Amino acid sequence: MTTAAPLTPAGLRATARVHAVADGRGGTALPLLAGEGPLALRRTRGTPAEAGVMLVGAMSAPLGGDHLTVEATAGPGARLALASAAATLALPGRGGEPARYDVHLTLEDGAAVRWLPEPLVSVRGSDLRVHTRVRLAPTARLLLREEQVLGRCGEVPGLLRSRLTAIRGDRPLLDQELTCGPGAPGGWDGPAGLAGHRALGQLLVVEPAFAQSPPTAGVLGEFAAVTPLAGPAVLVTALAPDALRLRELLDQAARTYGPPSGA
Repeated sequence: MTTAAPLTPAGLRATARVHAVADGRGGTALPLLAGEGPLALRRTRGTPAEAGVMLVGAMSAPLGGDHLTVEATAGPGARLALASAAATLALPGRGGEPARYDVHLTLEDGAAVRWLPEPLVSVRGSDLRVHTRVRLAPTARLLLREEQVLGRCGEVPGLLRSRLTAIRGDRPLLDQELTCGPGAPGGWDGPAGLAGHRALGQLLVVEPAFAQSPPTAGVLGEFAAVTPLAGPAVLVTALAPDALRLRELLDQAARTYGPPSGA
């Protein structure tokens, strides 16, 4: 279901909501699937155990001043795969206000979620603040990918502030923030920062089995690092010259560390 989103003087407000529950027959049902404005949701074919949902952009967003939110909850034992149909373009607004894009994922006991959106492209003149928040039960499993592309072809980027927060049980698992583009702290594009790369991303895998067999720190290629976290989780961060090479690196990481599709 998609409904109209409220438009305020500061911009558009829209929320997409997904709730997945185990159906008692080895599968996953979606009792709630509701989107507003530019956040349209479509069911997709999943595996016998996993429900699939596609986020489809129904209009250009986020513009400056917009506030978009995606909220997804996977109940006990539910399996959910979330993806987007196309890249998200952060665009400048008329008044110069920043845009916000929030993602809230909640995973209850025994749930498994794959959040694999297409890249976010920071367009020249835009100002976007992204915050992804994840809360996981200790027995939950997560495969989360984030990709940012700084500017379109031959274009300088806008200002992008991205934060990822993950809490497992009652303990923080990860809380990191990155700021890139005009207005970011000095050195963001220097040798100690992105070193001229225009695509960056990360893959977060939370897997209870890592408690017995944790991944080891290492590298994937020249500009990708594997970092075990203080919990049954691993974070892979990568830099690349373009979105294609970035996806190759993160796909390799997902094959190495991620759970099988629908597991």
